[in-house]
Amino acid sequence: MRIVIAPDSFKGSLSATEVCDIVEGAILKIMPTAEIVKIPISDGGEGLVEVLVRHQTGEIIKIKTKDPLFREITAAYGILNGGVAVIEMSSASGLPLLAAEERNPLKTSTYGTGEMIADAINRGCRKIILGLGGSATNDGGLGVANALGVRFYDQNMELLAPVGENLSRVMTIDTSQVEPLLQEVEIIIACDVENVLCGDQGAAAIYGPQKGADSQMVAFLDQGLNTFGQLLEKKTAMKLVMLKGIGAAGGMALPLVALFKGQLKSGLDIVLDQIAFDAAIGGADMIITGEGKTDAQSVMGKVISGVGKRGKKQNIPVVVISGALDDGYEAIYNCGVVAAFAIFSNDRGLAWHMENAPHLLEQTICNLFRFLAIICMIPQNMR
Repeated sequence: MRIVIAPDSFKGSLSATEVCDIVEGAILKIMPTAEIVKIPISDGGEGLVEVLVRHQTGEIIKIKTKDPLFREITAAYGILNGGVAVIEMSSASGLPLLAAEERNPLKTSTYGTGEMIADAINRGCRKIILGLGGSATNDGGLGVANALGVRFYDQNMELLAPVGENLSRVMTIDTSQVEPLLQEVEIIIACDVENVLCGDQGAAAIYGPQKGADSQMVAFLDQGLNTFGQLLEKKTAMKLVMLKGIGAAGGMALPLVALFKGQLKSGLDIVLDQIAFDAAIGGADMIITGEGKTDAQSVMGKVISGVGKRGKKQNIPVVVISGALDDGYEAIYNCGVVAAFAIFSNDRGLAWHMENAPHLLEQTICNLFRFLAIICMIPQNMR
């Protein structure tokens, strides 16, 4: 059998690469002659850099940059062959960089992510793949744009700090200090949500609370995003405020799309195309994929749905092995998945299962392939 292992990470317990290694080891215990192809995958969020650098033999670059509160940290991004930079905004602007009591989207900024983009351009990169997700910010991209040379002023022409609380104060956008070379750089923004900029489904309302915003902050930030978005619409004659996906990561993509021709694309499709996934699975007898928890949202641009659909196009059965199967997971059967299994197996709780995920995953795969080995022994006319 030729088996492709193509999972997402089991967030909080196993990376996609670790899942691949565990599944491979378990399969070979039962079917030692199986041909295994390991393709760890990211949907454009966590793990984007690791996945693409691994597949394309790129290099990891570490630089000094700013965290969401402008403190100096070391952040990493990848450069692939051909001068393509891969950046996860969470590396410099992510929520895990802050203590719980530090979370405040009025004060946080995406400035550090902008510094990473600028560094990549200075190293000769002319294409940027930027993964959104996990942000601590709701600054409408003021920070990332500021780091790239854009200046924002209030009604008195006072220079504004690029933080969320200043969104509603921006009256003038000055691009005169932007490096002209930026117009030659292709910026691809990996985004798998459809949230618009403001309103009930906007950046502040949906994601603000997890970043430390109370109801008053949410309302204030929402108004600020609307004000800033309208200003950019007037400056560029583009329809931005209601653009699907522009509300991701606190509206960070807004100035990248408006001022730098950034393109919002499915993060998963970017990854699968970049690693030539369709060619890699050719001739496979089975694909195994999985994630931490499979539920109704797994069909919304997540790894399982993308792998399932691409497997289905080549008539390859796709099997899901996840940490847990939750409400609505059955929707994945409409995406090329033929069977789904969970490693969550008893009442010992989530923490225990996450701690023991390696053993539980191996156990589940061994049981599955013991069964498949028996099926393979049954004559075709008796199945």
